[in-house]
Amino acid sequence: MIGGIGLDKICIEDLEIYARHGVYPEENKLGQKFLICAQLFVDARKAARQDDLQLSVNYGEVCYYLKELMEQHTFRLIETAADFLAQEILLKFPLVQRVVLELKKPNAPIMLPFSYVSVAVERQWHTVYVGVGSNMGNRELYIRTAMQLLDEQRDCQLMKASNWFVTAPYGYTDQPEFINGCLQVRTLQSPEEFLDTLHAIEQHLGRERTVHWGPRTIDLDILLYDDAVINTENLIIPHIDMQNRLFVLKPLDEIAGFVRHPLLQQTIHQLCVQLESQLKEEP
Repeated sequence: MIGGIGLDKICIEDLEIYARHGVYPEENKLGQKFLICAQLFVDARKAARQDDLQLSVNYGEVCYYLKELMEQHTFRLIETAADFLAQEILLKFPLVQRVVLELKKPNAPIMLPFSYVSVAVERQWHTVYVGVGSNMGNRELYIRTAMQLLDEQRDCQLMKASNWFVTAPYGYTDQPEFINGCLQVRTLQSPEEFLDTLHAIEQHLGRERTVHWGPRTIDLDILLYDDAVINTENLIIPHIDMQNRLFVLKPLDEIAGFVRHPLLQQTIHQLCVQLESQLKEEP
């Protein structure tokens, strides 16, 4: 289930392909048989009701695409091959929202009786909301460039952008005003991978982390990642204290007012209205 909506499933069982993947040189040279099982999660209701293949996923095209990918590439590990195949299906067929793919190797070089060894992976599109800010140099240019660099990632798609708000600095106040906004991004990256992507863009645009809450050319923060709750040394999701930051809630309300904070169990719009009311009451 994605976004609270149950998805339909198209199944491909034991698609047989001859390819050259393996750790040993002879496997890469001579090749062997592989079997692919794939479950493609789609919303097929419209296709079913209109009896129209254009509204669904052509499983024949998927099978030939998997064959092409397996034959044109060589990987040492079937873990790598399975991950690659799953992500390529999601990138090639936009109606597929999630993939469960198992790659079987029935002739693996094991000198013992067995049926096959396999690796199964699950990959899907994720919705991420990103806070954006800049208060150094050409702020608009830094933000536009960051958006472009993010959208240029092969496994990321920029879906929405809020209006931009000029806001007073937060925490460390002896610095220029910020331009703040929020983005909705669709990505195949894990939370940790996506964080690395944001940090790489910040570094490319000259972000220096010298003063906590200090001036910056660009600031990119993960606010929400699906409905995930993560608390590690390097990553906290939902973004800590976002419910107390109007420069986050105001633009986020524009593009995701209906989204519910996974810990507070209130929508972004509710949190924004509450904070605005609270700030008006303060002396």
